[in-house]
Amino acid sequence: MKIRIGAALASAVLLAGCVPVQPLEDPPERTDVKSVHADAEDFEDSGDLVMALSSEPDRLDPTTSSSLYTRYVMQTMCQKLYDIDENGEIVPMLATELPTISEGGKTVRIPVREGVKFADGTDFDAEAVKTTMERGLNLEASSRAAELGPISSVEAAGEHMVEVTFDKPFAPFTAALADRAGMIMSPTALEKQGDDFGDHPVCVGPFKFEKRIAQTSIKVVKDPNYYDADSIHLDSITYQIMTDANIRAANIRSGDVQVADTISPQDVDALDAESGIGLLQSNSLGYQGLTINMGFGDAKENYSGPLGQNPKVRKALSMAIDRKALVNTVFNGWFSPACSGIAPDSPFATEASNGCVDYDPEGAKQILKDAGVELPLEVSMKVSNTQDTLRFAQAVQAATKEAGFDIKVQPTEYTALLDAQDRGDYEMLQLGWSGRVDPHGNLYSFHYPGAANNVTGIDDAQINDLLTKASEETDEKKRAELYGKASERMRETNSIIYLYRQKNLTAYTEDVAGIEVFSDGVVHLSEAGFLKNGGGK
Repeated sequence: MKIRIGAALASAVLLAGCVPVQPLEDPPERTDVKSVHADAEDFEDSGDLVMALSSEPDRLDPTTSSSLYTRYVMQTMCQKLYDIDENGEIVPMLATELPTISEGGKTVRIPVREGVKFADGTDFDAEAVKTTMERGLNLEASSRAAELGPISSVEAAGEHMVEVTFDKPFAPFTAALADRAGMIMSPTALEKQGDDFGDHPVCVGPFKFEKRIAQTSIKVVKDPNYYDADSIHLDSITYQIMTDANIRAANIRSGDVQVADTISPQDVDALDAESGIGLLQSNSLGYQGLTINMGFGDAKENYSGPLGQNPKVRKALSMAIDRKALVNTVFNGWFSPACSGIAPDSPFATEASNGCVDYDPEGAKQILKDAGVELPLEVSMKVSNTQDTLRFAQAVQAATKEAGFDIKVQPTEYTALLDAQDRGDYEMLQLGWSGRVDPHGNLYSFHYPGAANNVTGIDDAQINDLLTKASEETDEKKRAELYGKASERMRETNSIIYLYRQKNLTAYTEDVAGIEVFSDGVVHLSEAGFLKNGGGK
């Protein structure tokens, strides 16, 4: 059976126009390289860096955005109260130290930096933090409310001290402030622009927004108001939208761009061997998988069929895919199988969260027959129209035929795919999540009813209870146990079928340094710059 599925996957890869590897060989071990640094005196103090960005960001508004690629751009413009370092530890950024939490866990105090200004000259203070958090909680279109938790009030307890009160203890709060929920926006700009803030975002950061040409580029320029402007090397960064992986690789080779994200596993080995080109690689906290509509959106035809209504059918689909063969064949062994929303190297990982359904296409087909499903079962799947994603989709399509599925692949432009997801205009779609350091950010928002990323419509009492208890528990070991139990239940409901984890693969020309890519997938360019002596291998 293993050989048969490997052959199906290999055939799909051949159809996609590339040479497959042996599907079941174990790939070589690859050590993470998360940054390329240089001493301050080695940098030029000027320059315009160009990054090839694999997909266009959505709205540049920290409160409403949902795209990983928006995080790339906002990283240079909108600093957060906290950040994560290369070890995945939470560290202060606009806050001056980690929060002080009351004995009962319901009151959190956060001290923030003094002498800091937004890009528009507005003073950064506790009131500005309060304004941003309240927008995250109350704006109708907010994607941050679930991340911020059960907050009852946010107050400025002094000019540079924020006090947040919760109805119940909320352990993931600090981790949320190390992502978009912690990006503090200028109150002046918010008052002036309102819902249009994303057209001209104003925050605290090394760079400030200059212009955006839709589907083409976004440019940020050095901000003289930044509190540490003397340490910034570049004059500007231009994010050039290049959705074709071959074009990104060609532009790195030519030197027309200095950084390119999401290098294809088909190109990465050859690129890394070339003189003058370096590679950053880091394991991901996120996942790629299949999201299944179980009752979300207005079009009932998207979820009224067996896949949307019967958990046994969804389990059969999960059983029909050999994850190891898939990643080794389609992605040349660069990626790794995934069976839950918690990465194996997370401190919250357990045997339960690492567990996986057995690959069994014959058993899957029998489940469909027992459920009275007419075979083959036709399922439409929307996917991003990039080469690697289409190659993956064709492999899934081929691999699941044996179990009785007939998957119809619908290539879709990335931002249109996000829109379809948010409206529930899909039966099944293939999308991923870049990952958060706290499991709450990877599970709750996707599975709790009413949460911003619950685009499947799942409302499972057992999952709801486990995720709520985990968010209120302050003991890390107990939280891990709860998330393990939740992961086991998610493998029964299968609103999301987890399939694989990417490595974050970023190429750069060796005349630049100061670039970082950590496990959350964000490419950090704030401290990047051109080197005085060029570089090269």
